[in-house]
Amino acid sequence: MSDPSNPLPDDVRPEESTPDSSNPEKSLEMFTSREPERAPAPVAAWAIAGIAFLVLLSGLLLFEHGRAPATPNSLQPLAAYAPSLPLTQLAMSESTSLSGGKSTFVDGHIQNTGGQTIGGVMVQVIFHNDEGMPPQIETLPLALIRTRVPYIDTEPVSAAPLKPGDGQDFRLIFETIPQNWNMQMPEVHVIGVTEK
Repeated sequence: MSDPSNPLPDDVRPEESTPDSSNPEKSLEMFTSREPERAPAPVAAWAIAGIAFLVLLSGLLLFEHGRAPATPNSLQPLAAYAPSLPLTQLAMSESTSLSGGKSTFVDGHIQNTGGQTIGGVMVQVIFHNDEGMPPQIETLPLALIRTRVPYIDTEPVSAAPLKPGDGQDFRLIFETIPQNWNMQMPEVHVIGVTEK
């Protein structure tokens, strides 16, 4: 019959000659599933990873803290070379497209009276109002007029650098003008110059 101390049925008995035959529970251990053993992560590896993370984080914070915020629509100081790039003959015009959009242009003439060849000019255009509100400030690169016929076409200053003594007509294009603009000629300031 069945032996209550032996969990195996009568027809499945371990052979008497095996060394584990004295303990039937040990013979069953080879059929049970075991939890896979995982080696614990070395403490040194976690410490190195943590230190590397802290160094990276502090480097990013220092880099961001040292950089001045980019504020293109706040009044910027004049470029050091600005006195050598007088802007003259300023005139304004408007154009309406077939789709109903309106563009406003500020045309003028730039002269390089300095001793450097100029490959780029950044300007700020200041639209004042009569309401005592802060003016609208637009920052954009100066574009030189390349051709006038059959229409006015512009190109960046880098396409035709201004050598010492050179002068060229330019055009600034605005798609939106503030509603409260006082309709007077805006101020145009040279705030950035790229020398070639």
